[in-house]
Amino acid sequence: MKSANIKKVPKENAYSSLFTGEDVTRQVFFPESKEYRINIVNFGKGVRNKLHTHDSEQIIMVLSGKGIVATEKEEKMVVAGDIVFVPAGEKHWHGAAKDSEFSHLYWFRAGSISTQIEK
Repeated sequence: MKSANIKKVPKENAYSSLFTGEDVTRQVFFPESKEYRINIVNFGKGVRNKLHTHDSEQIIMVLSGKGIVATEKEEKMVVAGDIVFVPAGEKHWHGAAKDSEFSHLYWFRAGSISTQIEK
């Protein structure tokens, strides 16, 4: 068995073309897992990821701040304690509201492929 504490896992810069800004860090949990990818992503105010899909289901748990999880058809404001299920293949994005930083924990199947749709 292995355990981790959110406060002790270091934050690393997570900037990539998937994000709308550079104020993004992530914390990686249990990279040795053969079945799951579990990370915390921390977004600066107004920063989000771009429209994308995963070929596996994704679960997002909001840890702090105020954010938005959106599909092509709807946008939901989310806050700490909210949990969102995103089916495999659904086009979506998520990130911080304009006036708030935002952190969420997510997990999906190890080896899952993410496809960025929005340029």
